[in-house]
Amino acid sequence: MKTRITELFGIQHPIIQGGMHYVGLAELAAAVSNAGGLGIITGLTQKTPELLAREIARCREMTDKPFGVNLTFLPTVSSPDYPGYIKAIVEGGVKAVETAGNNPQKWMPLLKEHGIKVIHKCTSVRHALKAEAIGCDAVSVDGFECGGHPGEDDVPNFILLPRAAEELKIPFVASGGMADGRSLVAALALGAEGMNMGTRFIATKEAPVHENVKQAIVAASELDTRLVMRPLRNTERVLNNAAVERLLEKEKSLGANLKFEDIIEEVAGVYPRIMQSGDMDAGGWSCGMVAGLIHDVPSCQELIDRIMGEADQLIRQRLAGMVG
Repeated sequence: MKTRITELFGIQHPIIQGGMHYVGLAELAAAVSNAGGLGIITGLTQKTPELLAREIARCREMTDKPFGVNLTFLPTVSSPDYPGYIKAIVEGGVKAVETAGNNPQKWMPLLKEHGIKVIHKCTSVRHALKAEAIGCDAVSVDGFECGGHPGEDDVPNFILLPRAAEELKIPFVASGGMADGRSLVAALALGAEGMNMGTRFIATKEAPVHENVKQAIVAASELDTRLVMRPLRNTERVLNNAAVERLLEKEKSLGANLKFEDIIEEVAGVYPRIMQSGDMDAGGWSCGMVAGLIHDVPSCQELIDRIMGEADQLIRQRLAGMVG
């Protein structure tokens, strides 16, 4: 399948693996890229630029296909060493960067100078237009369904994607609720040029996370996610568990007096315990409503082949048959 996204990143299929904390390691990125998609290493999971350089080198050993790095720009006082991370990306020969969080404008000249294609994660049309204006090559449009941070506008993809198509000139991919061939065809019909999958890629053989995490996603329905940190305007969609229930109870009881410090135990530093040790009640972790569509743990190759086969059949047979 050829779209502006496959052309932009030099990939076979218009499927991107989103950056995910303690999930986007070399094993997963390489497996997605080898299967024809665009694998993504999560930059800030690596504590230092040197460790990121090592992770990029590890990925290079596992694939000769294009892959990218996710860089999330955090609104923190003690900022990570972004120049160091970008240097590791440049020296590692990586040609695609997925930016997220704060506006990446400050870093765009450095990335563009080295011929790096930038796709920015956006949860609204206004943010997508800003990304286009500052020179991003593409955007990932995240609907309200998505795991992680869906923004504060609560617009689902059935509205957000066609709105983005009305306004943007650069290509975009659909993110949030994406799991299979139906997702891809629907995204294309709504104006996207491909799709970004996060939660679906956690439940794959190559995802370097504890089996408990994969099985929790398979067992979950579309009703099992919760929105946390809404009162702090830092909304995150997470899979429900005991820690999330505690967190929501604190939000309810403290109301307008809630501070981040009140919930820090449930959200800060919990990813290693969950993703690596399989402690499923350690805290809140990002998961999309799409868990309801995930019923197995295939390899990335099996998953992407299946998606593309379903998409081809849907377009050529089901949809084509309706317009006869």
